[in-house]
Amino acid sequence: MGMLVGMTKKVTLSFPDDTIEEARRFAERDGMSLSAWMDQAAREKALREVFSAHAAALSRAGFDLEADALADEREAAMVDAAIFRAA
Repeated sequence: MGMLVGMTKKVTLSFPDDTIEEARRFAERDGMSLSAWMDQAAREKALREVFSAHAAALSRAGFDLEADALADEREAAMVDAAIFRAA
């Protein structure tokens, strides 16, 4: 029997008191339940791990992402200058 799409699974987790209190404050600030805030925090952490691993793999493959991004930015600025100067 499979789970229905969108269903959640209840789990028991243990955190230090100060961690829970901070999380509760952030959840309240963001207008979220503690559970929703913790879910979002865990998802964001997982995505950071994936993106960091991807960036490290690209770096090992010899790609220079920072140089490429700066070159793209310079090229976009040149295109903007050429378009808006002509107008």
